[in-house]
Formats: sequence, C-alpha cells, structure tokens
Amino acid sequence: MCCNYFETQRYSGLLRLATKMSSRYLCLVTAKEQVVGPWRALLRAQKAVLDLLSREMEVEAGLPLGWYEVLLHLQESPDGRLRMHELADSLLLSRSAVTRFIDRMETADLVERVQCSSDGRGLELVMTANGSQMFRKAGRVHLRGIQEHFADRLTSEESAVLERAMARVLEAAAAASDADRAA
Repeated sequence: MCCNYFETQRYSGLLRLATKMSSRYLCLVTAKEQVVGPWRALLRAQKAVLDLLSREMEVEAGLPLGWYEVLLHLQESPDGRLRMHELADSLLLSRSAVTRFIDRMETADLVERVQCSSDGRGLELVMTANGSQMFRKAGRVHLRGIQEHFADRLTSEESAVLERAMARVLEAAAAASDADRAA
C-alpha cells in the first residue's frame, strides 16, 4: 500500500508511462505484423505451391520444374532461340550455373546449342523435337497444378487484386533497380 501522495503520484506516472509505451509497442507490433505477415504468407505460399508443382512435374511428366522453365522461356521467345546470357538473366542464375544446367538438359535431348543466327559467333539455345514433346506434356501438368493449387483457392476478385498489387510491387522494384543502375 502506498504511504503518501508523492509515492502514489510516482506510481500513477509510471503506470501511465508503461501504458503509453505498451500502446506504442503494440502499434509497432501491429505495424510489423501488417508488413511482415503478408510478406511471410506470400513466401510460404509460393514455396508450398512450387514444391507441389515440382513434385507433380517430376512424377507425371518426368521433368524437373527448372527444366520446364527453360523450355517455357524458349517457347515464349520470338524465334524459339535464346542466347545463354538471356536465359541466365531470365532464370536469375549465373552464366556458369546456366551452362551446367543446360549441359544436363542437352544430355537429356531436350535442348541443343546452335550457332547464333544473327552473328555466327555466339551460341543460342533451341528446343529439340523431344524437348517440344516434353514441354507439351509437362505444360498440361503445370497448368492443371496452377489451377488446382493456386487459382481455385482465390475468388476472381482476389485474383484481380493480387495481380494489381503484384504489378505495383514489380513496377516499384524495377524503378528502384533502374535508379540503382543509373547511380
């Protein structure tokens, strides 16, 4: 029990200070959860879905998901050809890592290196007939997996909001990257 007025005032002041600090801490924690929570959820969801897609691709199509991505980039390129550095940039791998990666795909007869059509000095990567066949088979597995593990879990409104939000994030990241390169 408090003995006098001053001790009561001091206790009351400490209680008010602790309450203010606590509410500020709660605001910080809430703000952190609002920022970090969605970020972590995005990363966990991406990993979980990619793990599922990867397993399905291996089991049903006999193709690693990373190989499918290479075939997809080749399929989407204007003339079905990519220089190794273009592929490295799109896969976010070093050129030496892409070379080793492509060596394994070439051994599996999915891709081949050919002389560059524009200058004859460099090499371009093209899909083989076997690679095209595997791409079509794997594409069906991949699209079904995206539908089942991702698209079916979102309403059309959620999907539209997510697409717009990710477009804004990508736009801002590209602008920041451009600014870094310019500096």
